[in-house]
Amino acid sequence: MRGHREDATDAALLRAVAHGDSAAMAALYDRHAGWLHVRLTRRCGDPDVVREVLQDTFVTVWRSAASYRGTEAGGWLWTIAARRLVDARRVQERVERVERVERVEYAAPAPSAEERVLAGLEYGDVGTALDRISPELREVLRATVVDGLTTREAARLLGIPEGTVKTRAMRARAELRAALAQLDPSPLGGLA
Repeated sequence: MRGHREDATDAALLRAVAHGDSAAMAALYDRHAGWLHVRLTRRCGDPDVVREVLQDTFVTVWRSAASYRGTEAGGWLWTIAARRLVDARRVQERVERVERVERVEYAAPAPSAEERVLAGLEYGDVGTALDRISPELREVLRATVVDGLTTREAARLLGIPEGTVKTRAMRARAELRAALAQLDPSPLGGLA
């Protein structure tokens, strides 16, 4: 520890910390972190917040050690820690308040007609039939029918020629009709 004795004063350690001495910082931490942790834990039941506040306290000490003018750093450290704890609680309360507001104000709206159709495509007979056709054909159908892309846009998205998109779309429709017929063999697909 570069010569930092256990009996070095807090003021001497802080002067060394102000000059970038990490061993002095370690000695200061070893001397004060335990009791700071206990006091913070008495005021906050969340161990994650306590650890974060303790860390923030010593980061602040590292950055502002040159500004300390006393001899015993305990009171100064506790003032920093208490302020960091108040800040952490404010942030936590703000997050909880925002979450409460979002739950109340932004309750899930009723699904739109488009969302209901897409859910039917994914989970209904059409979705089952889509799962039965090959992935290459399914990709083309989803791009051109579900996503509404043009042949050119689908070709660019899928990385295949436009002619291949047209051919796969034609094959996909035929295979989809056959798969739907297997699911519901009535002539109108169950519509009467």
